[in-house]
Amino acid sequence: MTSLLHWFDPARYPWLVLPAFWLIMFLITSVMSGWFTLANRFRKVSEPVGETRTTKSSFDPVTMRFRSNYGGMIRLTAAEDALYLSVFILFRFGHPPLRIPWNEIEFSTCKYFSRDYVVLTLGKEEHIPLRITPRMATKLGILDRVPGGASLDAEPNFDNLPDDFMNPSAKKSD
Repeated sequence: MTSLLHWFDPARYPWLVLPAFWLIMFLITSVMSGWFTLANRFRKVSEPVGETRTTKSSFDPVTMRFRSNYGGMIRLTAAEDALYLSVFILFRFGHPPLRIPWNEIEFSTCKYFSRDYVVLTLGKEEHIPLRITPRMATKLGILDRVPGGASLDAEPNFDNLPDDFMNPSAKKSD
């Protein structure tokens, strides 16, 4: 009987190394960026409702937590009921499509490397930042959804975070 370690020997099966590395990197990116956390609560279970606007991030940077850049591989769809996010199929491992209701999103703006961004803080509990360019926000009609769309907060408001925000594994007492 051959051992499992012998079967995964990179010298014997070099064609397994690249796909395994590829999948591991996408899973690590999903966890670091916050996509994995969002997927626990906001995994897409329905199609967009009503009028929709969709944009791809061809050359526009789209970043999440820890500077995880999804530029060129993410599709954003703004519908009447929610914001839908999905990653190009080749990069989807660890990145299931998401549906985030508008009442779970906070809006603000920031400057990052001297560029203006619209920051969507995703999830009232998760507080995962999604930075998109004002051009993408305009294409999606996101600025129209914000009361006083042109006068967004200069920075996200993280003053009202729950006490267990830094320790999500802590048990909540009800």
